[in-house]
Amino acid sequence: MGAAFTPTRTVVSVKRFQDMVAAGVWRDDERIELIDGEIIDMAPIGGAHAWGVTRAAELVRARASDRAHVWVQLPIVVSDRSQPQPDLALIRRRPGGYGKVLPASEDVLLVVEVSDTTLDYDRGVKMRLYGASGIPEYWIIDLQNERLEVYRDPGPSGYRSKAEFAGQDEVDLLSLPGMKLRVAEFFAVP
Repeated sequence: MGAAFTPTRTVVSVKRFQDMVAAGVWRDDERIELIDGEIIDMAPIGGAHAWGVTRAAELVRARASDRAHVWVQLPIVVSDRSQPQPDLALIRRRPGGYGKVLPASEDVLLVVEVSDTTLDYDRGVKMRLYGASGIPEYWIIDLQNERLEVYRDPGPSGYRSKAEFAGQDEVDLLSLPGMKLRVAEFFAVP
């Protein structure tokens, strides 16, 4: 009689994931990301989430102007096993741009997740992932409660500092001095 088989999971590296995407294993429009070596289906985009992402991108882009790139639902590489697609990322400008290379965690000034139905996931898995990779600041726009959660001081298990803002509160972005956003602006409907 042979030895019993014990199934194991295959941990996927960013390189392997990118090779699989380039080879057409997934369609370009599939909503997936690589988190800790696992390929994760992302939540569907509903109307509230779509508007929240659009509004956040408009506000951040207007304030960041020529000081940083604003990436909307595009991938970043935060470790050799994680390539998430945050709703918004503020990326450091560099001479010559990024070309065919995705920004790495050291290029990211801010990550924003817009939470309609994913609040627990964004406060758990995503917060730990971004903090452990050293991204200096992480914001969650909580659509249900119309508030902004700001995480700072990254560490191995996430962030050591959390603050909540609402209404007319103003928030400064640490990496871009002078960039202020009023929380109510995220929820305003023109």
